[in-house]
Amino acid sequence: MFISSVIMYLLVRKAQSLKITNSIVNIAMFLVPCPIYLTLMINQHRSFGIGTFNLFTIFLAAFFFSYLGNVFSLKSIKMASNPGYSLIISKSYVVFTSIASIFLFQAPLTLKNSIAIGLIVGFSALIMINKQRQINKTIKNNNTGWLIYAFGAFFAWGGLALASKYWLNIGIPITSRLFYLSMMVSAMIGSEIIITKQSLKLNKISLLFILGIGILAMFFNLFMQIGYQYASNPGYINAVNASSISLVTLLAAFFFKDELNLQKIIGVLGVTGGLILLFI
Repeated sequence: MFISSVIMYLLVRKAQSLKITNSIVNIAMFLVPCPIYLTLMINQHRSFGIGTFNLFTIFLAAFFFSYLGNVFSLKSIKMASNPGYSLIISKSYVVFTSIASIFLFQAPLTLKNSIAIGLIVGFSALIMINKQRQINKTIKNNNTGWLIYAFGAFFAWGGLALASKYWLNIGIPITSRLFYLSMMVSAMIGSEIIITKQSLKLNKISLLFILGIGILAMFFNLFMQIGYQYASNPGYINAVNASSISLVTLLAAFFFKDELNLQKIIGVLGVTGGLILLFI
């Protein structure tokens, strides 16, 4: 999951430099994996019938957690005076899921792993906050609306992690629910593209990057769900996911010449330390 996340976000970074819109990237993350999940379902002899109520809960999660979570995150990043502030809040859902899982699933949360999660979240702040970048001083001084959207993404992504653990506990196969969830979110994003009349034209190079992003998103989500299946607390998997920002930062500096200052290096080292502590 960690490796898939890193490569996927580097490809997303490249897609942005190619002027590929967020909507196209988003729909690729859900639409491209659909036929792969379908093939896995057939190969594993999974039934398409998972029950009306389960389909309904997946639909609710697709809309409120996956679709709106992404919308909230993008809006918050756009409105915040510094994108790092928004990302810190939304990525901190690992704390929410770790604690909520204790009460919902009787999942353990040791002191050592609590400290590791704190290190990962805390040092991620050093990586994501860029003191030099100010997007809109008027927004910064007079508007805190980005906070609402950031916390919206926080609870949406946390809710998706908890819903995933719930579906695992009641025995819904991973590939089945990933197929239905991806198909539903694809329809929602596709409807948005049609309503807003966005162009879907891509050259061959851009199309290759979009396919790559979609395939990596499939691996990322599949490995994440398998991680939830075996982890004693789903928050541990979310912590590993959050820690991937450290390697993305280093590789982005290498491939895209992004800034890598002392503050970010300290952040990377701190996140790495937290990740090591989580697994020892």
